[in-house]
Amino acid sequence: MPAASPSPWRHLPNAISVLRVLLVGPIGCLLWQRNWSYALILVAVAGVSDGLDGFLARHYGWQSRLGGMLDAIADKLLLVACFVILAWRGEAPAWLAAIVCGRDLWIAAGAVLWRVLVGRIQPQPSLLSKACTLLQILYLLCVLLALIGWPVPAAGGLAWAVAALCIASGLDYTIRWSRRGWRARRTR
Repeated sequence: MPAASPSPWRHLPNAISVLRVLLVGPIGCLLWQRNWSYALILVAVAGVSDGLDGFLARHYGWQSRLGGMLDAIADKLLLVACFVILAWRGEAPAWLAAIVCGRDLWIAAGAVLWRVLVGRIQPQPSLLSKACTLLQILYLLCVLLALIGWPVPAAGGLAWAVAALCIASGLDYTIRWSRRGWRARRTR
C-alpha cells in the first residue's frame, strides 16, 4: 500500500503566522492614528490567529522549525509594536512597554547567543511563555476596549500581572536555556 501523501493543509499554521506578521503594519498605523476600533478588531484577529495556528500545528502534527520561528517572530513584532505605540501615545504605561520590550530583546539576544555558541535553535515556548503572550494580548484588548468607551475594571491589575509574567518568563527562559546550553557545550 503506498504511503499517504502529506496534507496540503500542513502549511496552514505557517500561513496564519505570516498573516499575523503582515497585520503588524496595519495595526501599528491604526494605533498611531488613534483609530482604536479598527485596531481592536485587528488585534483580536491577531490574538485568535495566534491560538489557531498553535492548535492546528499541535493537533494535526503540522509543527515545523520554520513554524516555531514564524510564530515567535509574529508574536514579538505584534506585541512590541503595540506596546511601544500605545506607550508613546500615552495610552499604556511606559514602564510596562519597557518590560515587554526588554523581555523580548533578552530572549532574542539569548537565541542569537545560542546560535553562535551552540548551534541551531529549535523554538520551544514554555507554558509560562504562552501564558505571558496570552496575558499581553488580553491586556492590549482591554486597553483598546477602554479607548473605545468600554472600560474593563481589571485592566490596571492586568498591567501588573503582565509585568510579573514577563519577568518570570524571561527568568524561566534564561535558566532553562542556560542549563541546556551548558549541557550541550559539555557534550562536545
